[in-house]
Amino acid sequence: MRVYAVGDVHGRLDLLDQLLGQILHDASTAPGLLKYVVFLGDYVDRGPDSAGVIERLANGLPGDLGAVCLRGNHDDTMRLFLDDAGVGPGWLTYGGDATLASYGLPSPAPDGPPEHMLEAQRLLNAALPPHHRGFLAGLRCHLTIGDYHFVHAGVRPGVPLDRQEDGDRMWIRNEFLSSRHDHGKVVVHGHTIAPEPELRANRIGIDTGAYATNRLTALVLEGTDRRFLCTV
Repeated sequence: MRVYAVGDVHGRLDLLDQLLGQILHDASTAPGLLKYVVFLGDYVDRGPDSAGVIERLANGLPGDLGAVCLRGNHDDTMRLFLDDAGVGPGWLTYGGDATLASYGLPSPAPDGPPEHMLEAQRLLNAALPPHHRGFLAGLRCHLTIGDYHFVHAGVRPGVPLDRQEDGDRMWIRNEFLSSRHDHGKVVVHGHTIAPEPELRANRIGIDTGAYATNRLTALVLEGTDRRFLCTV
């Protein structure tokens, strides 16, 4: 089996397409292997084409690549906004305005009147294609393959992997990043930006800040081998 884990896309459809091209080329060199792409979440916000990213992933991958899409904190907040306008101010301040724009919608001021936020919620619900809504609803929060455990943000040290809370899987940062605890599996995650992929004994971080740096990274796992693909 060969597994490709892809870091935070954040609305950069151009980089996603470039990286998928590299993955397809790389996958063609191993015709006899099962091949999966694990997306670590945060498909929306900040970049210019969140709607396009969801459209691409909701329709499946080309070739013989299987795909598993995990839920990031940004994706979860967008999903929650569809039913709860109260999360809108926070969502808009960390990139939700770009997501609304990708659906052709104006963004209200985060500190504006509540009725403006309710109108933005109504417009997004009207504009969101059913398969985009289904994509957001169907995202899972974790996946284990072999010696690796895939999540968006990380895990809480000391808690068994099968008893982790989804909030930690999507949001945790410092407690996880600074920990040397053996989690039982090597945790592969995004969420926290670093200039280069971070390889530690207990974790591998691959969020290289694509929306700002133009560098979208994929970790390639096959047996005991680890290597990387990256947009240029």
